[in-house]
Formats: sequence, C-alpha cells, structure tokens
Amino acid sequence: MAGNTFGKIFQLSTYGESHGTAIGGIIDGCPAGLNLDLEKIQKELDRRRPGQSDITTQRSESDTVTFLSGIFEGKTTGTPIAFQIPNKDQISKDYSAIKDVYRPSHADFAYDAKYGHRDYRGGGRSSARETAVRVAAGAVAKQFLALSEIKIKAFVSCIAEAELSEGIENLDLSAPENEIRCPDPIVASQMRKLIEEARDSGDSLGGIITCIIENVPAGLGEPVFDKLHANLGKAMLSINAVKGFEIGSGFAAAKMRGSEHNDSFVKSGSKTITKTNYSGGVQGGISNGMNIVFRIAFKPVASIGKSQDTVNNKGEETNIKIEGRHDPCVVPRAVPIVEAMAALVIADHSLINRSTKV
Repeated sequence: MAGNTFGKIFQLSTYGESHGTAIGGIIDGCPAGLNLDLEKIQKELDRRRPGQSDITTQRSESDTVTFLSGIFEGKTTGTPIAFQIPNKDQISKDYSAIKDVYRPSHADFAYDAKYGHRDYRGGGRSSARETAVRVAAGAVAKQFLALSEIKIKAFVSCIAEAELSEGIENLDLSAPENEIRCPDPIVASQMRKLIEEARDSGDSLGGIITCIIENVPAGLGEPVFDKLHANLGKAMLSINAVKGFEIGSGFAAAKMRGSEHNDSFVKSGSKTITKTNYSGGVQGGISNGMNIVFRIAFKPVASIGKSQDTVNNKGEETNIKIEGRHDPCVVPRAVPIVEAMAALVIADHSLINRSTKV
C-alpha cells in the first residue's frame, strides 16, 4: 500500500501531479443506483479552484471534471467511478530555480530523502493541487449521504488573530458564502484585510476551519483502531498544511473537571440526546447522534516572497526567495476540501455499519 487510497468500502484512489497532464481519481464501493447531479459536483470544485479572487493564487484552472466510467443514464452502476481533471495553467519554468534547492517547510527535502528523486514543479505529488480530486469524490459522497439527510458544513473560524467569538449556535450558516467563507461578515472583513497585508508583504497566514456534521445516526464507528473520530482525524491531517485536529472540547478538555465535561443524557421525544456536546458527537469512537463538531488548524503557506535560509541537494547553505503564484492564505479554499474528506469518512462508515447488524 503506497498511501494513495483512502477508505475501506467507499474508497478513493487519486493520481497525478501539480504540473502533469491531469489529476484524477477512482471511486470504488459507491452503491449502484445513486442519481448523480454532475452540476453539483462541478460547483464543489468551483469552490476550491484557484484564481477565485485577488487573495488566492492566480493560477487559472477551470477544474472541469470528466467522468470516464461507473455512471450510466445519470446513475451509478456500482462499478469503479473514474474521473479526470486537466491541468491547463501550469508554468513549470517558475520552479526551475528551485529544482536543486529545498524550500523551507515544503516536502522537497522529505521527498528526496524518501525517493531519491522528486518532481520539483509545483511540488509534484505533494502539491495541494491533488486535493481537487478529493473534492470531486467528496461531492459524490455528499450526494450519497443526502439520502440519509446527513449534512456537512465547514467554515473559516479563525485567520491569524481574527477569530469568531460567537458560539456555533448563534451563527447563520445558511447565508451565502463570502470569499473568506467566514459566516460573520464583520470578522470576514477583518480576515481579508490581514490576508491582503500578508500578501503585499510577501508573507502568509494560517487559520482554523470548523466543521459541523448534522443528522449522523448513532452507531457509526468501529472499536479500537477505526474509531470514527480517529478516522476523521486521519482524513483531516492528510490535507496539505494541516497541523492540528480537535473534536468537541478538544484541548480545552485538559483544563476541565469531569463534572463539567460529562455530557448528561436526557430524553427528547423518542430520542436520547445529551444536554451538552463536549464529546463532539462521538463517544467511545462511535457516533452518539449529536452533531459531530471538529476544528482543523492550518499552518501559514510555506511559499512566501521573503528571502529565507536553506540548503541545496548537495548540502550547501544558500538562500531562497520563492517566485510564482501562491495563496497568501490557503484556509478559505480549504473549506470544501474539509467537507469532502468528512463526507468520505462518513460515507465509508455508513456502508461499514450496514454489515454490523442482522
């Protein structure tokens, strides 16, 4: 296993590099008979694509997806769903100056150490360009989950020092997305200003995305090694630039007493719910029917326009000033990626769960 396949039943394998001819994927295990809305899939890709505004990379890709198999008369056939997204606007010469130099906090050195050979054009396979494939597959998973009325919504809750102070229950997540993908327009404006300042100074910013999954039934997740929150954590940490994952109360739980952290059970009609949701919708690695809530921390983008110290592939000390087109902050464009990976996890566990009861 070379690490290019995700999932156990609802599986995604991806291929391609940043500056290759195309990127693409194969979805295996998607049930037959699912009516697929291809326009919805393309809209998800449009949310992630580069060149959306003046605060994203100016690489201009339409990210138009073409499905090659597994769909007939608008429905999935149960066979592998293959799809491809062309690369149209790669400018490989932008990277010729760094082919022998390791960019700080990039995968350049690590890839050389592992393989002894690397595609330096845009980072090759290590590029976030690969995540477009995940978004397409996640859009298919979302449509499968919609049959069970499961909804996934992510949003930007922090960029640098600009952070939402409102609790989730007070946010209007039904409003149209702005370019920052922060549901509070005032905070979104503050975030945009910070991104502009970082861009203009040749620097970059990190931030946090919050994700909420609604209507997940109790019982999803497997004991010990395939706990639901463990697989969500793996999915999120597989996204480029992610440095942290926390579910429910997360690291704040370390400062709480059990008497305040425990989620008391109560009866609501025919359902058993909890008064609070410090567990984030998962207990013992299995969903409890409450909303699944988690947060993901993204580091500042590694490609910056400032001069930095580094070494080349001969071990000689040098410095580097990275040219080319890069996001000053990747967080807004990462929102659909987070949703996609969450959808792949929940879809996979939904299918696994079908095999656990008589």
